[in-house]
Amino acid sequence: QVQLVESGGGVVQAGGSLRLSCAASGSIFSINGMGWYRQVPGKQRELVAIITSGDTTNYADSVKGRFTISRDNAKNTVYLQMNSLKPEDTAVYYCNAVVLFRLGGPQYNYWGQGTQATVSS
Repeated sequence: QVQLVESGGGVVQAGGSLRLSCAASGSIFSINGMGWYRQVPGKQRELVAIITSGDTTNYADSVKGRFTISRDNAKNTVYLQMNSLKPEDTAVYYCNAVVLFRLGGPQYNYWGQGTQATVSS
């Protein structure tokens, strides 16, 4: 099995910064895409940013220029640096990883438990 453990959420004023981390553990052969999603009550979970194993990134339009996703493959960890935060960034942030357990094997999708980020105005 795989566990994704997130950290770094909290409460910050508008204009401030937070850095989220997500570490994957388990009998992992490799991790393809890793990403961050967020969800607010009553709404669907939405993509924030993703990063491939080759470090190609993609961002939601709402966070471009403010958020930066990165990863440390040696540590199976993905980060999300969030700057210039706005109240509308308030959400539970979920980490996602697409995992392989053997070379050429199927991919499996895993989620973290979520971490709350609250931006006050």
